[in-house]
Amino acid sequence: MSFIWFIIIGILAGFVAGKLMRGGGFGLIVNLVVGIIGGVLGGWLFGLFGLHAGGIIGSLVTSVVGAIVLLWIVSLFSRKQ
Repeated sequence: MSFIWFIIIGILAGFVAGKLMRGGGFGLIVNLVVGIIGGVLGGWLFGLFGLHAGGIIGSLVTSVVGAIVLLWIVSLFSRKQ
């Protein structure tokens, strides 16, 4: 059951991060990937600062923060000048 929650949280985190960073999502599959990688990145970043979020809401916040950071890093390399 936790795997299903991980997927749902990943989709939601990717969707929210896409809305906040670019004004629109990337589609279900890309949102899933961005959310999952963002969850790992967010967990690592929160760990660096000594923060630990528990529960579904904490996992969602961690994943969204990580996904936003991931999208920000990608946007640094993909901007055309």
